[in-house]
Amino acid sequence: MHFPFAGSRSLHARGVLGINSRNGRFVLPLNPRRLYPRVDDKLYTKRLVEAAGIATPKLLGAVSHHYELRLLPEILRGLDNFVLKPAHGAQGNGIVVIIGTNGDKYRKSSGSELSFARLQQHVSSVISGVFSLRGDWDACMIEERIVIEPSFEKISRFGIPDVRVIVYRGLPVMAMSRLPTSESDGRANLHQGAIAAGIDMATGRAIHAAHHNASVTHHVDTGHAIIGFEIPHWDELLSLAVRAADTTGLGYLGVDIVVDARRGPLLLELNARPGLAIQIANNEGLLPRLRLADSIRSSASLPPTERCEIIRKLFASSPA
Repeated sequence: MHFPFAGSRSLHARGVLGINSRNGRFVLPLNPRRLYPRVDDKLYTKRLVEAAGIATPKLLGAVSHHYELRLLPEILRGLDNFVLKPAHGAQGNGIVVIIGTNGDKYRKSSGSELSFARLQQHVSSVISGVFSLRGDWDACMIEERIVIEPSFEKISRFGIPDVRVIVYRGLPVMAMSRLPTSESDGRANLHQGAIAAGIDMATGRAIHAAHHNASVTHHVDTGHAIIGFEIPHWDELLSLAVRAADTTGLGYLGVDIVVDARRGPLLLELNARPGLAIQIANNEGLLPRLRLADSIRSSASLPPTERCEIIRKLFASSPA
């Protein structure tokens, strides 16, 4: 992985967290394997967080077996805005966003259309495990489609941006927003060409952005400035990330959140092995922030809002 900020000073000196260190020092000690189903199974996650009063996109239906495919027409009856999502998927693979219908065809967020037969075939592929983490049998979730928050429209293309927050020992230590592009087909997926924007933890403003690991200041499609953009509902979003992490029992977690125009911040999913590109987005290594979090004693016993306030004050007095 290329870090554009790695010049004469070494990555180690910049506090960059590598994958082996992430796994050995943080994931393995803090994330018990027995708790992984709470985050790896999106249906399980949804039920878990909803029981804790955390807002998520509404579940409209689910298809877990091939014989249930005959129920799909009834599930989709009257729906022209929805999302198909593998329950055990990763990196956005297998997600299909439908934004409308044209006769008997379903229109994707990119503008292309699918017949019902192709849609049903996709659901069948999801169930067969084509998009699951280990190729195991899966379930296809049908969720409500998020409506983009208007302030995001100028820095997103064909899809809904999300915000990932790294929560470590109950403290939100780093965040980025993933901005869809035409290249990413409207998905907030960095591997497929979305833009990563690092977020100042104190203010919720974008401070740096990267596209394919190269620094950018404006959206590659729309031309609008990314740097200085302020994430809407930042305080609420940060608190939601901490509350969601608390429900899992895991100590090192990536919390993915979307901002809906009608409902505000909604939990999208949780990740026990969050990627490291968030460091490129922020032009900064994670290790100093993790060490800083370790220095804050008894923070886990504080209410989520107080933990978020601690982080905001810390980063208000130091550069992000």
